[in-house]
Amino acid sequence: MKSYRSYIFIAGLAISLSACNKQLDTSPSNAVPEEIVLKTVANLTALSEGTWASMMDDFYGGTFGNPGYKTISLVSDVMGNDVALITTKYSFAPVYRFTQMNDKTQSRLNAIWNQLYKIINNNNIIIANVDKVTGDATAKKVLKGQALALRANTYLTIASFYQFSYLKDSLTKTAPIYTTPTADTTRGNPKATLKEIYALILSDLLEAKGALEGYQRTAKYKINADVVNGLLARAYLNMGRWVPAAEAADAALKNYPLMPQADYSKGFNDVNNSEWIWGHPEIPSQSDGSYALHFLDVSSASSYYYSFMADPFFGDLFEAGDIRKTLFSWDGNPGREGNLQYKKFKFRADQTGDLVLMRSAEALLIKAEGYARDNNINDGAAALNTLRAARGATAFNTVGATKEQLIEAILVERRKELWGEGFALSDIIRNQLPVVRKPYVDGSGNDRKVTITTPDGVVKQVPARYHTALKFADGTAFVANSPYYIFAIPQAEEQNNPNLLK
Repeated sequence: MKSYRSYIFIAGLAISLSACNKQLDTSPSNAVPEEIVLKTVANLTALSEGTWASMMDDFYGGTFGNPGYKTISLVSDVMGNDVALITTKYSFAPVYRFTQMNDKTQSRLNAIWNQLYKIINNNNIIIANVDKVTGDATAKKVLKGQALALRANTYLTIASFYQFSYLKDSLTKTAPIYTTPTADTTRGNPKATLKEIYALILSDLLEAKGALEGYQRTAKYKINADVVNGLLARAYLNMGRWVPAAEAADAALKNYPLMPQADYSKGFNDVNNSEWIWGHPEIPSQSDGSYALHFLDVSSASSYYYSFMADPFFGDLFEAGDIRKTLFSWDGNPGREGNLQYKKFKFRADQTGDLVLMRSAEALLIKAEGYARDNNINDGAAALNTLRAARGATAFNTVGATKEQLIEAILVERRKELWGEGFALSDIIRNQLPVVRKPYVDGSGNDRKVTITTPDGVVKQVPARYHTALKFADGTAFVANSPYYIFAIPQAEEQNNPNLLK
């Protein structure tokens, strides 16, 4: 078991909130003795802020390919159906080809694992000590609620990627649970089951919900009761608790109206968007998390890697009149001709972009799926159609529709709406589905031709680019519940904690 005590940061940590754009600004921090940290609620709050800044804006493992917590979202999406990666670009080709995340020797796995348990340990420090330190009682209550919620979110991330679906086998051992701070001498825990992990997630979130009742946050990166309800909705959905999932999602979205259609094409880079429930603000002096957009932004001249192109079959899912359809265009740039750009994410002029973590659109889709799976077709379709209407898409027709048809429509809508936000692989695991990637060819088996415009204005037809990884690396077909989908526990962690192998 590794100790994460060295990640207690206080000295030099400063937080400033701008009243107009509510941005987080943190200065560099230095480690200080634990006995100083554990004296006041102000110091524990600084630890919380430092943990959040590290989570979102540190390059995990010290490489540009792992831009903070959004690294996990990028990994999830590139392993799914709808990102046709340009494999000559930096960092994500091994993930796309399914040769990295199941290999316990890979440095990316080690970086993600260490960061997740660092977040857990820092929040364990807060939870274990906040009731003892001096300071305002309300501030302590809110801080504890936020720490419980962030710990729950981290375990939910682990449960979503380090094991198969809860509904496949809730008793499958997954990853260790720690609820108290660790030290150098701490004996590493064995793996807990999914059932045990989800029991902790729900316990933490329900306690956090009570602690945060009535709390009015000053910025959207801070966890409030709406965020907690959204996390509960995600957890209940994973567990197959359909009605609680729908009800929690409905509670989460109430204060976050869906954005006007015109806002959908602004680049998904503004935490002040009306439907963002939870997000992280970026500023030029604290913007390492924005590096994620170098992969997602395929149309800005300032984007270095522009590698997350769209599968043409994904583009075909959208109909004329849907605002999201307008974001697609065939790339005409040299070396990129025939790739399908999906211009959902764009850098701002200062090469930053706020990071979305939860939206009311997702909550609507959870509400729709929860009711649909509970055989409530009318309420499920109503939630789905609320989103479709906002995007300019045709309503789902319930006349003669079956539960299965509605669920399928909702799952497709999740792909359409949440592209690039990190749900591709976790949805495949959750629903026990295979990855689906096909050649984009005509009836004769030839690559389909598409019309592009080159930078000098020449209009021509070129073959469409599509997936280059159509099978697993060993040549076998994509299947449901494949071990290739599951993140491996790093070899270094197994060596440090032999109890993991029991």
